Amino acid sequence: MKINKVLIANRGEIARRVLRTLHKLGIKSVAVYSDADRSVPHVLEADESVYLGGSPSSESYLRQDAIIEACLALGVDAVHPGYGFLSENAGFARKLKAAGITLIGPSPESMEIMGDKLSAKQAVKNFGVPLVPGLDEAVANVQAGKQIASEIGYPVLIKASAGGGGKGMRLVEREADFEEQMQTAQSEARSSFGNDAVFIEKFVTKPRHIEIQVFADQHGNAVYLFERECSIQRRHQKVIEEAPSAVVTPELRRRMGEAAVKVCKACDYTGAGTVEFLLDANLDFYFLEMNTRLQVEHPVTEEITKTDLVEWQIRVAQGEKLPKTQEELEIHGHAIEVRVYAEDTLNGFLPDIGTLKRYRVPSGRSVRVDDAFVEGMEVPIYYDPMIAKLVVWGKTREDAIRRCLEAIDDYQISGVKTTLDFGKFVLKHEAFISGNFDTNFVKHYFSDPSVVNTAMEEEFRALTFGIEQVWEDIKAFRAKEFASREISSSWKNKLQS
Repeated sequence: MKINKVLIANRGEIARRVLRTLHKLGIKSVAVYSDADRSVPHVLEADESVYLGGSPSSESYLRQDAIIEACLALGVDAVHPGYGFLSENAGFARKLKAAGITLIGPSPESMEIMGDKLSAKQAVKNFGVPLVPGLDEAVANVQAGKQIASEIGYPVLIKASAGGGGKGMRLVEREADFEEQMQTAQSEARSSFGNDAVFIEKFVTKPRHIEIQVFADQHGNAVYLFERECSIQRRHQKVIEEAPSAVVTPELRRRMGEAAVKVCKACDYTGAGTVEFLLDANLDFYFLEMNTRLQVEHPVTEEITKTDLVEWQIRVAQGEKLPKTQEELEIHGHAIEVRVYAEDTLNGFLPDIGTLKRYRVPSGRSVRVDDAFVEGMEVPIYYDPMIAKLVVWGKTREDAIRRCLEAIDDYQISGVKTTLDFGKFVLKHEAFISGNFDTNFVKHYFSDPSVVNTAMEEEFRALTFGIEQVWEDIKAFRAKEFASREISSSWKNKLQS
């Protein structure tokens, strides 16, 4: 089936990202928007646009029937859901199918299996994918949970079966805290996902968050496009990603990749997906979950594999075979992504909503900025506060770090606080440079504001010193030029006399 027109059921930078590929392929595009997004770039760049409703996502981007009505009215062949919103909603996928509209994504059955962490564990266990020690079924009784935790051994993680993003997740380091933490996890899971089911697993000390990009077509082919290191996080959410990882060896990469492909087989998967693993200090890996969509950090994979993953998604949705086999895929260089959030990094990464009084992005052959803002726009309070993704490629990891630091220096944003200062702090930190870090980076190195402030003050002093030196040089040059003019003038007077 040839796709001729696509509605993008999303907003912001991912909507613009999908638009770029649609334009490249000559496919007509339809954008959707809310009150807050009436004049944003993705609406202006699409061939057509549809108003969905009020600014809150529940009144606009989550209105499934309104989106489907727009598809039918405009002759849309397929929907690209991006990430977030309806991207992993099996009910929405079924409605699209019933309306004769193709979802550029996996089947609703695959979404359901992998959308619940417990059912995902059950599915992959039969394929020999390694799991974190723990309970593979929901537990509701506190006493039963306490018994399981005692058998596994503290510390343990209590995790919500549904959802993600760190919601409904609690670390328990001693038995005395278990009851309170389990009740808190259940309450948070209930309010966030409408499902208070939780399970318990062993907490892996010094864990690294490594994910594998996978792709599968409708002909039984599946490949992995190598790994992404996603261990730099705040509130269990990623802030800096890189590909490949500094610690994954070729042999480990192969084993993790093959395990990720087995996860695809376990749920009869098609399209783009990401299999997330925990990697411990001994480089043993354990299955965490599968995200049945394109990831925020997909650009670093595109940069090192020289691919367009959105194009792959569209081709697979049209029934084509994967563009490349596993043997044809190679790693080229190194890529780093810094998420630029409108957040106050020194105040617990709290959102800092406001107007972008100045907004200038870095550029260059090795620099890519995926964003959705222009100068003068307001960062709305209704959605995720991400302004942009700064992606930099280098021939080596050291080269990529250097280029990324230069790009951060070239970024100009005023009006809101951003995570660019945090990105610079991380990239210059010895733990990151050496590759010796894990998901506790923020806890270990960024939790004390005085330490961070000192580091930033030192950098400011160095910058100030540099400016002062330039000013002294200018004054010295001017004094020398003035003296030269005085000498010339005195000689001129003598000659005239």
